[in-house]
Amino acid sequence: MNEEQSRLKEPDWKKWGPYVSDRQWGTVREDYSTDGDAWNYITHDMARSKTYRWGEEGIAGICDNLQLLCFAIALWNKKDPIIKERYFGLSNPEGNHGEDVKELYYYLDNTPTHSYMKMLYKYPQEEFPYGYLLDENKRRTRNDPEFEIIDTGIFDQNNYFDVFVEYAKNAPDDILIKITVNNHSGQDAALNIMPTLWFRNTWAWGYDDYKPQLSADSDGVIEVYHKDLGQFWLKAEGDTELLFCDNETNTQKLYNADNSQPYHKDGINDHITQNADTINAEKKGTKAAVNYDRTVTANQSITLRLRLSADAKNGFDDFDQLFIKRSAEADAFYKDLQKNQTDTDRTMIQRQAFAGMLWSKQFYYYNIHQWLGGDPAEPPPPVQRLSGRNIQWQHLNNRDIISMPDKWEYPWFAAWDLAFHSLALATVDIDFAKNQLMLLVRDWYMHPNGQLPAYEWSFGDANPPVHAMAAWKIYNQEKLANNGKGDLYFLERVFHKLMLNFTWWVNRKDVNGNNVFEGGFLGLDNIGVFDRNTQLPMGEHLEQVDGTGWMAMYSLNLMRIAAELALSDKAYADIASKFFEHFIYIAGAMATMGADSQGLWDDSDGFFYDQLRRADNTTEQMKVRSMVGLIPLFATEVLDDADIVNNPIFKNRLTWFAENRPDLASLVSRWNEESSSGKHLISLLRGYRMKSLLKYMLDENEFLSPHGIRSVSKYHLNNPYYVNVNGMEYNMTYKPAESDSGLFGGNSNWRGPVWMPVNFMIIESLYRYHEYYGDTFKIECPTDSGNFMNLKEVGDEIYNRISKIFLRDAGNNRPVFGNNTKIQTDPEFKDHILFHEYFDGDTGKGLGASHQTGWTGLIANSL
Repeated sequence: MNEEQSRLKEPDWKKWGPYVSDRQWGTVREDYSTDGDAWNYITHDMARSKTYRWGEEGIAGICDNLQLLCFAIALWNKKDPIIKERYFGLSNPEGNHGEDVKELYYYLDNTPTHSYMKMLYKYPQEEFPYGYLLDENKRRTRNDPEFEIIDTGIFDQNNYFDVFVEYAKNAPDDILIKITVNNHSGQDAALNIMPTLWFRNTWAWGYDDYKPQLSADSDGVIEVYHKDLGQFWLKAEGDTELLFCDNETNTQKLYNADNSQPYHKDGINDHITQNADTINAEKKGTKAAVNYDRTVTANQSITLRLRLSADAKNGFDDFDQLFIKRSAEADAFYKDLQKNQTDTDRTMIQRQAFAGMLWSKQFYYYNIHQWLGGDPAEPPPPVQRLSGRNIQWQHLNNRDIISMPDKWEYPWFAAWDLAFHSLALATVDIDFAKNQLMLLVRDWYMHPNGQLPAYEWSFGDANPPVHAMAAWKIYNQEKLANNGKGDLYFLERVFHKLMLNFTWWVNRKDVNGNNVFEGGFLGLDNIGVFDRNTQLPMGEHLEQVDGTGWMAMYSLNLMRIAAELALSDKAYADIASKFFEHFIYIAGAMATMGADSQGLWDDSDGFFYDQLRRADNTTEQMKVRSMVGLIPLFATEVLDDADIVNNPIFKNRLTWFAENRPDLASLVSRWNEESSSGKHLISLLRGYRMKSLLKYMLDENEFLSPHGIRSVSKYHLNNPYYVNVNGMEYNMTYKPAESDSGLFGGNSNWRGPVWMPVNFMIIESLYRYHEYYGDTFKIECPTDSGNFMNLKEVGDEIYNRISKIFLRDAGNNRPVFGNNTKIQTDPEFKDHILFHEYFDGDTGKGLGASHQTGWTGLIANSL
C-alpha cells in the first residue's frame, strides 16, 4: 500500500480540497429574481461586487469542507479594467450555443486526498478581450461554431503568462502553496499576483451574526480566526503588501443604495486597478490578498511560496522537500494504478482525466425552503417565486462535497451525470464514489415520493435511472479487489432507497399503466424531433423507447442486486422475482403496444422508434434512427446458474413464466438456456433484434464514427425526418457538431455528436452479451467490411475509437483539439488535455462544456 492509499483511510486528509466553484454567478441558487432569470440576476460584471448567499468561486480555489474559509489566486496584467479573480465566460443568452467559459485553464494533477494538486491558467499579457468575445459570439448564429479565446489570436505571439498553482499538504491542516509564473513573451512583463483568502459570508443573512476575522499578524503573515474552524496563519514569502476588505455587497455600485458597510468585496479590485481608497488601513477584514507586484523577465519564470497552516511555527525551511515528497507520492500512486500500461501518452491522458475528476469536487449548498422564503435580514423574495422553480422540493437541503459535471458550465450536480462520475472515481477512491451514490438517495435529497433530484434548474425533471447500474458495478469492483467480499451494507442501503425510486417511475412515468414509459427529455436534450418535455395540446403523449429501455435495465439491475442480497438473506429472493416480473412485462409492452401490436420495434426497419400516441389512441412512429433506439441494448444481465439454482423462489417464478406465459417468455433472450460456461442471459433482445441493431450501430455510414458511436445516425444527413403534429411541422437532421436548436438552452447537442456515457453503456452491454455468448458468436464490424469480431472485440473496438479522440493520430495531432494549429503543435499547449462534454461525430473535435471531466472522465477507464 502506497502513501496516498494509506491517507485514504484517514478522513481528515479530505478536510481541505478544491471545493471552490469555478462559477457561482448565474446559478439558480443565487437567483432571487421575480421571473427566474438566473443569468441576469447576477452577471459576471456584478460578481466582483455581489456577496454570494450559497457558495464561492475562484481560480484554482480551495476551501475546507464547510467552505468557511476560501483561498484562490487573482491576477492583474496592468492593462485589464478589472483584476482576474474569476474565469470569464458568456451567459446562456450571450453565447451562440449557450453558456461557455472563454478562458484556457487545465487540471493537470490531483490525488484523492488532495495531498498534491496542480493546475495551469494561461493569462494574456495584452488586455483581455472581453468585448471582442462578447461581440463576436453575439454576431454569430447557431449555424456558426463558438468563438473561443484561442480564436482571438491573443496567444499567437506568445505574449502570455503560464500560471501554475500547486498545493501540497504536510498534514490535514497544513497546506503548502506554490505559484510559478512563466513569461512566454520575448519582453519583460509586469504582473500583480494576489493570492487571496476570504470567509464565505455566513453573517449577513439574519441567522448568526458571528463575523470571523482576518488580520495582519506581521509582514507577510495573515492571521485567520473562525470559531468553527480555529486558528490559522497564511504566511507569504518575499516582499509583499497585505490588502484587506470585507466580503460584503457594494450596494452603492450595484443598486445605487447606501452602503451599510465601509469595505466591500470589490475593494481590492478597485484599489489595484484604480488606486481607490477602498481597502482597510487597519489591515483587517473578511477578505485579504497578498499582493506580489512583480516584473517577470522575458522567457523566464518566478516562483512564489505560501503556507496556510494551523501551526504558527510552520515556515519555509522544509517547503521544497515536502513538495518533492508529495509530488513523488502522487507519482507512486498513479504508477501503481497504471502498472499494466506502458504507453506514456495514454498514462498522461488518464492521469489528467483523473485530475479533472478530482478537481471537479465542489462544496454545494442549497436549502430550498430558506431560498424560497428568503432570509430574515434580507428583503422578502418576490411572491412569484412561491409558484415557480423547484417549489415542490422544499425538503431539499444540500451542504456537501459533490462531484460536478463542470465547475464553470454546470456548477451543480446532475443525477445521472453523478452516477457516471462515480464509476470513474471508484478507480481512485471507491469510498468517495459510494458516498456520491448514497447522497442522492438520502432523505434530504430524494423527494418523499421517491424521485431523485435531477439538477437545480428543474429538480423535478427525470434523468435516466442509472444509479442501480452504478451501485452494482462499484459493489462488484470492490468485491473483486477485496478477495470476494463486497460491501453488503452499502448495497443493501442503496437498494432500499432505489426501490422507492423505482416505484416513483412506475407510478409517475407510465401514464396508461401499460409498462411503456415516458420521462421527457431524459438527459438527451434535443434528441427528439420536438421538445420531449412539452405537454402537447391535444392530449397526445410520447411513448419512449429510451424511457422504457431504461426501465427494463433498471428492473434487471435491481433484480441482480436482490439476487446478490438473497445469498445472505433469503427474504430478498421474493424481491428478485418481483423485479424479473417487472422486466418481463416491460418486454411484453415494448413488443405489443402500437398499431397492429407491432410495439416500439419496427420489424421492417429492424429498429426501435418512439411513438406518438394521440388522443384517439392511434399511434405514429417517430422514425428517427438515434441513440434512443439503441438503449434497449442496455437491458441485459448475466446470471450464473448457481444464482438461479440456489434461489428456489426466483427459479420457480422463471419456470412459471415459461409454462404459463410462453408469449412473454419467448420475448426474453435465452434466460432458460444455460451457456457452456454456466451462464444465463436475460435481455430485451433476442439474437435477431440484437444483430439488427448492431448492424446499424456498426455501420460507418450510420452510427459508427472514427471516434465512437454517434448519437444520431449519419443517414439523416441526406434523409431528414419530418413530422406534422397539430399543424406544426418538425424535422430532424444529422448535426455532428453544435446544435442549431435552442432546445434546453442550445448548449448541448444530441443530434449527431459522440457522447462518452452512452458509449460506455454500449461497451459494457457488449461485454455482458459476450459473457454469455462467448467467442464463437461473431458479427461483422464495421458493417459490410468482411471483418468479423466477437462481442468483446466489438466493445474493445469502440473503446479504441473513443480513445483516439485524445491520442495522437498518424499526423501527430489529437482530434479533440480540432484544426487549431497552435494547440496541436505548440509544446506549451499540445499535451494539456481538455475533456469536453461531447465530440464532433465526424472529426472527434471537443465541443460543449470544456471541463466536463465528469462523465467524460470515463475515458480514464478505457485508457
